[in-house]
Amino acid sequence: MKYIPLNDDKKFSEQSIRALLITLSVGVLWLFFSPESVPAKSVERPNIIVIMADDLGYGDLSCYGATEIETPNIDRLAREGQLFRQGYCSASTCTPTRFSFLTGMYAFRQPGTGIAPPNATALIQPGTPTIASVLNEAGYETAVIGKWHLGLGEGKEPDWNGDLKPGPCEIGFDHCYLLPTTNDRVPQVYVDDYRVVNLDPKDPLWVGNKNPDGQPTGLTHRDTLKMDWSHGHNQTIHNGISRIGFYSGGHAARWRDEDLADKWVSHSAKWIETHKDNPFFLFFSSHDIHVPRMPHERFQKKSKLGYRGDAILELDWQVGEVLNTLDRLDLTEKTLVIFCSDNGPVLDDGYVDGAVTQLGKHTPSGPFRGGKYSAYEGGCCTPFLTRWPGTIPAGESQAIVNTVDLATSMAELVKQPIPKEAFPDSLNVLDALLGKPDARGRSETVEQGTSALGLRVGDWKLVAYRNKKGNGKTFEKTSEGLYELYQLDQDPGESNNVINKFPEKAQELIKRLEEIKAAPTRN
Repeated sequence: MKYIPLNDDKKFSEQSIRALLITLSVGVLWLFFSPESVPAKSVERPNIIVIMADDLGYGDLSCYGATEIETPNIDRLAREGQLFRQGYCSASTCTPTRFSFLTGMYAFRQPGTGIAPPNATALIQPGTPTIASVLNEAGYETAVIGKWHLGLGEGKEPDWNGDLKPGPCEIGFDHCYLLPTTNDRVPQVYVDDYRVVNLDPKDPLWVGNKNPDGQPTGLTHRDTLKMDWSHGHNQTIHNGISRIGFYSGGHAARWRDEDLADKWVSHSAKWIETHKDNPFFLFFSSHDIHVPRMPHERFQKKSKLGYRGDAILELDWQVGEVLNTLDRLDLTEKTLVIFCSDNGPVLDDGYVDGAVTQLGKHTPSGPFRGGKYSAYEGGCCTPFLTRWPGTIPAGESQAIVNTVDLATSMAELVKQPIPKEAFPDSLNVLDALLGKPDARGRSETVEQGTSALGLRVGDWKLVAYRNKKGNGKTFEKTSEGLYELYQLDQDPGESNNVINKFPEKAQELIKRLEEIKAAPTRN
């Protein structure tokens, strides 16, 4: 028998050493895997799907208290996950919220991030860190499918007949299938990665601000429209609906408004199935319920709220189809789904579609004042849901979270470092998103309207106007000064301006807003 000498000259047989090692191993295993020490569940990095609705208000869903319409699929998300009572988007219009969601930066920090015109070029430059690029670096396959409205290409205007780059694929997305602008703006085409789909080179696409060939418009041929316009939206006619801007050519590439939702659903289902074996991030960017509201025929007249209500039903169907795809592919417990809206509601946004005349008892903003375009709560406090079965408990949360926080929070979820200067206004609210007990969200959040900024700090809310006029489509400025102050815990509807009662608190919030405007908010 062979012996192994030790430093103290004692000798042990190989059998003795083997027995000792086995004993030690059993002890170590017991230490780490005893019932007291085993974690409840070992979860791999989840797939991540962000479903962003368009112009959807806090009061537009039955899970948020709507009584005039039912949204069972979105209600399923709420029932199986966390419903946030204080979930925010960063701005009350689409382009700045989408910009902030992707970049983790308040849009007011970058000029030109207002509502993008039809010929806007890329607002997010190549190399800019985004939620997509960080997840891509973490090994995720990434895609955006649906509305973009953040510009494509470079230079004076997009090259609609060539490569539309830079775009999503230069800021972290592996794939994109897009509505390039928004549907009340031209052109009505799809973009697949870099090219307009089905574009015939013999019929080139042109987009501009002037009528190029005397074509019919909403002004000259109003009696031919299948949906009338109420203000603006009276230039190029396509599919019986007049739009903002002019375009010609590209006829083989044009599509019907009624088919948009089906396209987003079918393309997303195929993409998810193709990438089901690896972690993926999908930005599902629905156009519903933005104008022109022209849902598929199978949804028309199915609500009692006009085309706007029908579009809510179509949006709910889209959510259901995404969830069904996850169920079918056995991905439900492997996927974090986040549902949000890019801003609050608006009724008459340029078309006569029954949104006003058929509103009835429905309250799109819920208990809040204002909606799209405003810096009041109705503009930015919108539906916000998270679901990850087996990880996120079912319930409601009072934590303040914001779409601008998703970039940093998702980086934390997958343990991916972010560049030092990236996501300057995006806070880590992951614990709140995951519904952890006693999780804390934000203590303050900025609400960017078109003519004012709102700052919420705790239960206090400052509204800072650019000028003393400041009226809009979904709100009316009732005070005479530039600033208003509200106590949201006592007055969630912002009906009682208490700035004269609490001038010191107002000055405190004015100072804090100026600090935020001057410097990033993330430490």
